[in-house]
Amino acid sequence: MNNKLIELRSISKSFDGESVLSGIHLDIHDKEFVTLLGPSGCGKTTTLRIIGGFETPDEGDVFFDGVRINDVPPYKRQINTVFQKYALFPHLNVYDNVAFGLRLKKVKEDEILVRVREMLEMTGLRGFENRRPSTLSGGQQQRVAIARALINRPRVLLLDEPLGALDLKLRKDMQNELKRIQSATGITFIYVTHDQEEALSMSDTVVVMADGKIQQIGSPVDIYNEPVNAFVADFIGESNILDGVMLADKKARFAGHTFTCVDSGFGKNEAVDIVIRPEDVDVVPVEKGMLSGEISSVTFKGDYYEIIVDIAGFKWMIETSDYCAPGAKIGLYIEPDAIHVMKKSEYSGKFGDYSTFSEEMDYLSDPDAGVEEEEAPQ
Repeated sequence: MNNKLIELRSISKSFDGESVLSGIHLDIHDKEFVTLLGPSGCGKTTTLRIIGGFETPDEGDVFFDGVRINDVPPYKRQINTVFQKYALFPHLNVYDNVAFGLRLKKVKEDEILVRVREMLEMTGLRGFENRRPSTLSGGQQQRVAIARALINRPRVLLLDEPLGALDLKLRKDMQNELKRIQSATGITFIYVTHDQEEALSMSDTVVVMADGKIQQIGSPVDIYNEPVNAFVADFIGESNILDGVMLADKKARFAGHTFTCVDSGFGKNEAVDIVIRPEDVDVVPVEKGMLSGEISSVTFKGDYYEIIVDIAGFKWMIETSDYCAPGAKIGLYIEPDAIHVMKKSEYSGKFGDYSTFSEEMDYLSDPDAGVEEEEAPQ
């Protein structure tokens, strides 16, 4: 990995007495594509704003290339930002939007011409020079915003959910485009999203956040295959998360049965969380299954079926290419390397049973959520 470019040390931040960041410690390296991933309110955008200089931490330090920059204003940092709404100037055409920052710096027009053409070529906008933003699609507007941010040749580009307003197909196309641009420029990208697929598909490093704290830092593969706690396991993809006991190295008990696994290093009879991904479970006849249960529901997902199986009151999610009818009894076969063992955490018991909706869905379905009680008439 290249040299550290940005270092966050013990960063904390509160708004109106409510903590939004607590003890954030993070290293971001030169030429790295880093994604801050988490649900709404987890602190990821505040972290991005502190890096950009739009917010000041209550505690802790921000270093850029080894120099403390807590008190350096945004315009003096070698950092540019692309926002979700793009913030293009509607009265300027594409060329003038991209050239705007250079003209503020009094760069000569012949150099501006060369650099604007270079950016338009890189972002696939050659031929759009005279178009106004109102005539462009969402994806084209986003490319203009990126070109405008990159033309100043920053060391770091901050992207705050820039794909949120795009439709699904265009969003996937732009994921590939952003990764290509980042590789071509060698600029460090720090990307904020709540979309797990975006984070996994584009990033060199994923930083998973919740409740104002970093839960896990790692490559997309490590984050998915080796989550550190129930929150990460649930937030990154789908997971069946069960209470278990580690009987000995490579031997765990859960769902009323004892299984061979590949994990070790836990205490004898230590209480643990067990994670099993839906795609890692094989559907077999009942008599060949390690576990068996009754199918509660079946949902067609295109290239697979998502089935919910009731096993002793715990609802498992299974992904299979074979159709299984609701009400049918099936067996489940689980290979040792499909069983991931985690230590207990503050998130244990909150996730992993598909008999309930997500917390977000529960909130949206609660008519009293977010509504303050009216005072009784005097």
